[in-house]
Amino acid sequence: MPFQSLLDETLEAWAYTRSGLISEIQNLSESELKLRPNPNSRTAAEIAIHIVESGLMMAGELSRPDGNFQRMSYPQFIKAYAGDIPKVAKKSALIQLLKRSHAEGEKKIRSAGELHMLQWILRFDGERGSRMAWMNHGISHEDYHKGQVALYARLAGRVPALTQLIYGKS
Repeated sequence: MPFQSLLDETLEAWAYTRSGLISEIQNLSESELKLRPNPNSRTAAEIAIHIVESGLMMAGELSRPDGNFQRMSYPQFIKAYAGDIPKVAKKSALIQLLKRSHAEGEKKIRSAGELHMLQWILRFDGERGSRMAWMNHGISHEDYHKGQVALYARLAGRVPALTQLIYGKS
């Protein structure tokens, strides 16, 4: 389907990234989701929760008419936008949370509209940038963590989901 707008294309990129993260989570067993390669590292499940929190924060602040990433600290943003997410222990619940939070975020951004997303917002670094550019930053952040989860698959002796897809082994 051809894209109707730049916003549609950006939302499709986010959906592709989120879908890839979900595939990487599905590729791990329940016990592998709790693998902590280093005492200072997050588990794959904790990374997924971080993505849920960050995605909700991104969609919430970008869709606000007065959005400003300097109006509070990062922990305060997470509490404001994701403070009520349920604690999940099972892989199936984690996957549902990833899907539901993405759908909620997409709905907020789509409702704000493309013109809104092309307006300026104050970023965490104090610089101004378009909301659309910041959304691409958020997608890159999610992709970065998707790569971490794929590495956890390798550490567990598995082939990452994207590699399986490329080689037709899924």
